[in-house]
Amino acid sequence: VADGAAVAVSELAAKLDKSPVEVVKHMMLKLGVLASVTQSVDCATARRVVEDFGREWVADASEQPGAAAADDDDDVASDASDVSGGLAQMGIEADDPADLAPRAPVVTVMGHVDHGKTSLLDAIRETDVALGETGGITQGIGAYTVNVNTPGADNSEDHDASVSKITFLDTPGHAAFSEMRSRGANCTDLVILVVAADDGVKAQTVDSIACAKAARVPVVVAVNKMDVEGADVGRVESELMSYDLVPEEFGGDTMFARVSAKTGDGIDDLLEKVLLQAEVLDLKANADASIRASGTVVEAHVEKGLGVVATTLVRRGRLKVGDPFAAGVAFGRVRALFDDTGAPVEDAGPSTACRVVGWQSDTSRIPAAGDSLVVAPDVEAARKVADARHAISQEDRAAALRRQSASRVSALFDLSGDTPAAALGRKERRELTVLVKADTAGSVEAVESALRGLDVEDDVSRVEANIVYSGVGDVTKSDIAVAAVNPDADKKALVLAFGVGANKDAVDEAQRAAERGVELQYFGVIYDLIDRVEAEMRRVLSPTPDGALVGSAVIKQIFDIGKLGRVAGCGVTSGYLRRGAAYRVMQGDKIKLNDAKLRTLRVVKEDVERVEAPSDCGLSFRDNWEDFEVGDVIECFDDA
Repeated sequence: VADGAAVAVSELAAKLDKSPVEVVKHMMLKLGVLASVTQSVDCATARRVVEDFGREWVADASEQPGAAAADDDDDVASDASDVSGGLAQMGIEADDPADLAPRAPVVTVMGHVDHGKTSLLDAIRETDVALGETGGITQGIGAYTVNVNTPGADNSEDHDASVSKITFLDTPGHAAFSEMRSRGANCTDLVILVVAADDGVKAQTVDSIACAKAARVPVVVAVNKMDVEGADVGRVESELMSYDLVPEEFGGDTMFARVSAKTGDGIDDLLEKVLLQAEVLDLKANADASIRASGTVVEAHVEKGLGVVATTLVRRGRLKVGDPFAAGVAFGRVRALFDDTGAPVEDAGPSTACRVVGWQSDTSRIPAAGDSLVVAPDVEAARKVADARHAISQEDRAAALRRQSASRVSALFDLSGDTPAAALGRKERRELTVLVKADTAGSVEAVESALRGLDVEDDVSRVEANIVYSGVGDVTKSDIAVAAVNPDADKKALVLAFGVGANKDAVDEAQRAAERGVELQYFGVIYDLIDRVEAEMRRVLSPTPDGALVGSAVIKQIFDIGKLGRVAGCGVTSGYLRRGAAYRVMQGDKIKLNDAKLRTLRVVKEDVERVEAPSDCGLSFRDNWEDFEVGDVIECFDDA
């Protein structure tokens, strides 16, 4: 490709062996670029698209000298290319390296759950965030800017020569939040990997290392809890070396700091290593207030009185009150900016985390964590970009639902002959209806990911969580109504409120919908939510009627008796059967009928209320259910 020249979208699609529509969608959703198949895009945008599709950008031989010079300057201008590639269609040009100025490093704190990430940040900030977190674990990405006393450091114009700024991102450690950890790594310049000295490398430690490697950012290891009995630094270093994190003292290039978030020991050494690594990276950005700013949405949620509030990391320019902007499927005009302490500010420059208020799209279209926020020429331009992205995302969602429906049908039947899946040796597919509401977009994503990862099955059946809707904010009456639309009246639907509440109308509607199987439950810790859903999925896998198991019978013979239809001739093998009790019909391990009622219960020709073992009887079920066979086991559950 001719480096530096504009590239036609159709030509780009042909070189990538992709359909033009796929390339157009990718540019709009991922890069914020509006371009038709017949239009051309700038070189930076084309290069980003090529790399996003896993291909390598190679310049023509005639362009190689200039390309080589640009590559030599990558360390200086990498930040500019990250945030400017794909912005040309919004009227934002790539930054001239001469306009770049030093900026503060963005540092992501990652590691396994309960290894002390947030406590370490508390010690650095001299605050107490960890105590305020539900369950004592981080369940969202937090962004904080810290002033660090470092004699002789290079500083911004707003600070004296003894202070440097560092922006910290705190990511969750629980497995369900792996996408949020990955997003944190993709927004960062370097990673502090927190490992407990008394616990060593764990599952989310490995996941965090993978995120850092994928983002190609350096890692500084903080061996925490050095004050705890059983702390073993040697063990931690040895385990990390197997993941190519070799301490400098052993000839590697990874900095290690031994710290205690509880006592504060070693924190100065950790910060010194972070600033030293940042100095090597030579981080720069264009902080000119006259250019259109851009940044990355770290997290978004809904607040009463403010509407949608998005924590945003500014990457270039200065985001100001009054700026029109677009981010993902959402748009607006900055009505207010708040720093990480909650204080209002007029603007925010590169590497600054701020909370943006002023989103004009409704709360069903909040920005997703990781979306690029770009200042637009005006609100109308921002609206058009957001609306176009929303239309494409809706099309993709509808296509996904169609594929899901087709998959369900094919799982139940052999499409060539309407053969039941069980007869083909496939497992019966069952579903648990779930509706998710959470405090932030990242939490919604994490809960959805965790629920889709649940695997509950036995030899004949598999249960999946069918998420009918998910969104940010309190549970509303309409949410309950959506969950109550269930074609199978005997199935339960869970409405999960994670970190949010429900208004009075929603609570009243939930009480009315309870008889249709809708259950509204509140959670503050993701462990509890996952455990509750998994328990309900196991109930769907092996449902049990209300009451205690008081008796069972085996079908010995089947009789066709005129208007009565089919009647099962049974032998009661244990306990008793009672006319008004609940019944389950089993064929081996498979549940054929659950929570059923009897229409008739007879001994010879006499209607009876109760039959005890070892008597014989004849019975039939309500709702004309007759799909029983000889050998089926009938179980009686009674709470009388």
